Amino acid sequence: MIPRTIESPTPVEPHRPATLPQLRLVRDATQVRPTTPLIPSSQCANCMMHWACIASAVPSAQREQLDQMVHTWRKIARGEALFRAGDSFHALYAIRSGSFKTVVSHPNGANHVTGFQLSGETLGLDGIAADRHTCDAIALEDSTVCSMPFHCIEDLCQDIRPLQHRVHQLMAEEIVRESGLMLLLAGLSAEERVATFLLNLSTRMQDRGYSALSFTLRMTREEIGSYLGMQLETVSRALSRFQREGWIVVSGKNIELIDKAALTEL
Repeated sequence: MIPRTIESPTPVEPHRPATLPQLRLVRDATQVRPTTPLIPSSQCANCMMHWACIASAVPSAQREQLDQMVHTWRKIARGEALFRAGDSFHALYAIRSGSFKTVVSHPNGANHVTGFQLSGETLGLDGIAADRHTCDAIALEDSTVCSMPFHCIEDLCQDIRPLQHRVHQLMAEEIVRESGLMLLLAGLSAEERVATFLLNLSTRMQDRGYSALSFTLRMTREEIGSYLGMQLETVSRALSRFQREGWIVVSGKNIELIDKAALTEL
């Protein structure tokens, strides 16, 4: 059904509520609300990732203050950058749908993938230190993010202690993640790194209500290799060996974990 434009002189007929979940992610720019602006908190209430988002730290009784923090949301097409290294830091971004990779560039021109972020996770923490982003955030698929201006977060943290605690948690989680990555690269064999990567992704997918045993790798083998500190061919050999052993089934980008115990015991 084609929506009426805002210039239409005839009143807009009431519509039956949408039933498809994906429609909740699309802002209807044709609807006229002369006295009631778009309320971000209503988007938060309808978001499947609300439980994991930084906005979940704001108690329901303080929803008006949440409106100040979650200003808008953006669509980022596959392959496009949410921000680039060197960009001024203004906001944190909660991934509402889709996934991203973060990439740093070395002086010699080489790029290195430093992380993969899924729905419900937060992007932009790297910019807090120097008020500029230190990495690129690239969408691995068509994605949407909620923008939270950092000055609003700072102001609200003074009044909402749970929000302040959550921000501190996010910063601490970044430190733990960086330490875990260093251990992964320094202390594990190539096959152990790939197995750990698959198991970690399995857990994160399960936490988001998806299957822990069957999922799609949105990143390429080359990107996985960059993240794990190995060549593309090494990643492919490890996956081939896991499939020969009957531990996983690989079909293109689709992965099915058959024997998680075997991967854990590597």
